[in-house]
Amino acid sequence: MQNRKQQLLKQHRRQKRISMLVIVAFVLLLTLFVKWWLLPVGLLVAWLIHETWFADHLFYAPSEDYRYRFPESAPSWQLEVAHGWLKLPDNAEITPESTLILEIQLKTGILGRLFDPLVHVGDDQQVFERGAQGVRYLNLTGQAQELQEQGLHIKGEYCQLASSAKLVAFNVLNPAAQRLMILAPHADDAELAAFGLYSQAREVSIVTLTQGEIEAEYYQRLGLSSEQAATLKGRLRAWDSMAIPLWGGVPQSQCVQLGYYCLQLPQMAKQPEQDFASRESGEVDIRTVRQHNPFALPGDTDGRPNWTNLIADLRACLEHYQPDIVVLPHPELDPHADHIATGQAFFQAVQQSVYKPSGLLLYANHLHDNDRWPMGNANTGVALPPAMIELSTDQLYCYVLSAQQQIDKAQALLMQHDLQTPLTLKRRLRRLVQRWLTGRQWPKTGDNEFLRKAVRRHELFWYRKL
Repeated sequence: MQNRKQQLLKQHRRQKRISMLVIVAFVLLLTLFVKWWLLPVGLLVAWLIHETWFADHLFYAPSEDYRYRFPESAPSWQLEVAHGWLKLPDNAEITPESTLILEIQLKTGILGRLFDPLVHVGDDQQVFERGAQGVRYLNLTGQAQELQEQGLHIKGEYCQLASSAKLVAFNVLNPAAQRLMILAPHADDAELAAFGLYSQAREVSIVTLTQGEIEAEYYQRLGLSSEQAATLKGRLRAWDSMAIPLWGGVPQSQCVQLGYYCLQLPQMAKQPEQDFASRESGEVDIRTVRQHNPFALPGDTDGRPNWTNLIADLRACLEHYQPDIVVLPHPELDPHADHIATGQAFFQAVQQSVYKPSGLLLYANHLHDNDRWPMGNANTGVALPPAMIELSTDQLYCYVLSAQQQIDKAQALLMQHDLQTPLTLKRRLRRLVQRWLTGRQWPKTGDNEFLRKAVRRHELFWYRKL
């Protein structure tokens, strides 16, 4: 799946280069046959066009339908959109806790290709890709009472909505009332995906698989070598994984750092007995960041960074914490290599364990096809992500965050060392251009893109029984 995203990225860059070459060629022709001063002006205009409309990583045709196949057991109803209102049929039975997904046809015109099309629904707004056409899925979770009592006001901006829609309800048993274990490939994944959920859970454990020590150039400004910078970053992010959950009410006794090395998990899976040292620090002993773990693990014996130790460590965590539900990356939606390997390791550990969880909550902190998802502004709702290849799902579960929880989640992310690196000048200029020309906004809490994408009123999960 990581290979698929790399192929899509290459295709996107190739198409972008062709488009920009056509624009530059046009500018040069104007310069040769009209006025010389058109060259600098034309190049500036070409750069503005690129930064405004070609900088997004969108690896699919926005004119395609999203393709979800929901279970037949999930109750659904046809709804009419009349005079800007969404009304629930009299026979519909939903609860305030229901996860509610609205399937609706959406169409954009010229303005919807220049600006981000959005749908106002109730007290929320949800954004889709420029030029969107076809089936899309709005998330109405948290607005069940208003929908039942008086209906929800719904309106498209830079887009038009069909006059009918389909509402699907999911009623997953409240995960926050059960024992949860969150598997985080890296130190910030638990907070990105599930801070709101885990901060309210009855009992939760967080197991982080890697130190996350790579891409440590920022720390070389301290006069460190590349190896020393990677070591420092690994120590800092390992500390993050143990300390930051306390902000969400999870004590250190419920947090485990396994200390394996970033982007080495896929290679470990292929050669289970082979040790894989850090690519950047050169370290080969995972025990250097395990000193704060609350109990001994099998890998503590020799500290070898191999797949066999990883499976044994995960099995020990499962049998120690005995979770009802395990929260981990979605194997079809999230293409990050370490995220895919985390799922593979978990399933092998379950096979060897005497304890079996009852279900999974799957999350996607990255996507194959759209690097901006969730699209739109921070503190708004999360529509379903693009699924251009049909995606079947057992159930959906959406946790709704209060305004205070969203503030707390933003602060938890701001504590993460990997999300504190300043924006490059290129990214700052791109944001300014997009703000001026298309009205895009970024939150005041901080510059990192995850503060826009992850701090929302919804945390979305796919539920599967084991």
